[in-house]
Amino acid sequence: MRAAVVRNEAVMNEPAADAIVEVRGISKTYGGVEALRDVDLDFPRGKLTSLLGPSGCGKTTLLKIIAGLIDADRGSVVVNGKKVSAPGPERAFVFQDFALLPWATVLRNVAFGLELRGTAKEEREAIARRYVADVGLAGFEDKYPHELSGGMRQRVGLARALCVDADVLLLDEPFSAVDEQNRRKFQEDLIRLRTNQNKTFIFVTHSIEEAVYISDRIVLLSPRPGRVSRIIEPDIDRSGDPDRIHRDKHYLDTVEEIWQGLKQYVE
Repeated sequence: MRAAVVRNEAVMNEPAADAIVEVRGISKTYGGVEALRDVDLDFPRGKLTSLLGPSGCGKTTLLKIIAGLIDADRGSVVVNGKKVSAPGPERAFVFQDFALLPWATVLRNVAFGLELRGTAKEEREAIARRYVADVGLAGFEDKYPHELSGGMRQRVGLARALCVDADVLLLDEPFSAVDEQNRRKFQEDLIRLRTNQNKTFIFVTHSIEEAVYISDRIVLLSPRPGRVSRIIEPDIDRSGDPDRIHRDKHYLDTVEEIWQGLKQYVE
């Protein structure tokens, strides 16, 4: 049987050969509660890395620090070789709650980042139409958010992140608000987009099954204060039928392996 690659602490502390994001010594405390402590982590270029761990382990906090949306108390984040401490064009964030403009159409929502950059209307709308189609929403360009389902609104958020052509896409549980059928479809779409767009994805999820299915690498965080516990690289062939993959013994064994490591933290 094939085995997932598990990196021990010594290997985790070695810099990745082609890291687009480098996190060094990140610590964060909220109101006396230590959320993250001395997190060192590299994110390889062109890969999808999931952050997984028990509730309250600092997954979303780490994601927002990388995005520049909140400050760390200590440590640094380097993207493309440059230290960052604020949002920048090389990173795009997909929010859990969609964060769409209610008064704007799908097309304008998707193009909004380009509009803020001053891109000409004709050019930004042409780019936005391409990404609207890429996420399966062709024909909905003139609809408003209130006319869309939750799953469709999340697709708009993903298209908006892709539209600005950022190198790194940061996704905070983007599929948590959709039903299981749409969740499976979105997972397949995300795998396809990662392959076709050649972007780096950093993905927060509470689902072990989701992390194993979509990820090149899974970073397991310990309970609060969050620290890197293990890094797992699932050895899964995702080119076949998704239903077959979900029944594959190696997929199921990897899910079980991660569960055995996390269940001790479940209250």
